[in-house]
Amino acid sequence: MKKNKKTNKWFWWIAVPVLVLALIAVFVWWLSEKPVPKKIVYGMSFNTLYARELNLDWREVYDAILDDLGVRHLRLAAHWPMVEPSPGVYNWTELDYQIEKAEAVNADVIFAVGRRLPRWPECHVPEWGTNLSWDEQKEEIREYLKAVVERYKDSPAIVYWQVENEPYLEVFAKEHCNELDEEFLIEEIKLVRALDPTRPVLVTDSGNLGLWADAYKHGDAFGTSVYVYFWNPELGQFKTALPPWFYRVKENFIKLFYGDKPTFLIELSAEPWLVEPITNVDLETQYSRMDLSKINEIIDYARETRYDKQYLWGAEWWYWLKVQGHTEIWDRGKELYK
Repeated sequence: MKKNKKTNKWFWWIAVPVLVLALIAVFVWWLSEKPVPKKIVYGMSFNTLYARELNLDWREVYDAILDDLGVRHLRLAAHWPMVEPSPGVYNWTELDYQIEKAEAVNADVIFAVGRRLPRWPECHVPEWGTNLSWDEQKEEIREYLKAVVERYKDSPAIVYWQVENEPYLEVFAKEHCNELDEEFLIEEIKLVRALDPTRPVLVTDSGNLGLWADAYKHGDAFGTSVYVYFWNPELGQFKTALPPWFYRVKENFIKLFYGDKPTFLIELSAEPWLVEPITNVDLETQYSRMDLSKINEIIDYARETRYDKQYLWGAEWWYWLKVQGHTEIWDRGKELYK
């Protein structure tokens, strides 16, 4: 009798954890289910400041992205220093051209506004604003947001306003962005909605490091990033350990709490991860961090996330390579955007 009791005890000690693990596995499998898109629509981010960093004519690069690559889905950014180089003095040269060109070729635009926008140092503040207190900066940001949204809200090209970029990714560029002021982020979102109630607001978060919940619940739509290859001085180059289905699980889990919303892969990195300007780095190093084989691998990886709309990141570098006589990545892009 004692032996049977002991056997039963060991049975339950083993059976219960196995059952729990099995239930978790089934739950994760269920969360990983997402329809395979009939077709993936590819877009591209364009960044005026980055084109200039590469010593390129930004108009030439932008025109080539639309006319040669054939991109018809864009993410543009209204960087505050570019838009308001002096207090209350606005420069619309770059954005007017980009929006008008998008309209001319029937391209649609996700238009990013705010202090934290794509490209290093993440938080972009005009020189005249760097010595302002945070409260003073917030007042200036409100005025900048009003100016940008009011100017472009009548454009038929714009389909989403993106408010800030990965605002909850506090571990990245904290020295430039400081702590997240969530109350102000929510205020920005409300302000953009009030200025243009006809368009939804997109909020984004990091795919690798973000928790997603806060960004997802505050926006009308959600965008995330996918980085497959990384580099830092301590570890060198390394590859993500996350499988593509991780993104499907994460998205479906968040939807259980906050409902269904449009979701995008808003930033699919297809350029080398560097800690200094590309123009200061030799081509061999650039290609060791990102080359055509890695880009093809990244596209295949992203396909398995099953996002039906995916915006790549790096066309300015592709064009820079093309100018240097290395056209293979640009040519691959032309195939992608057929």
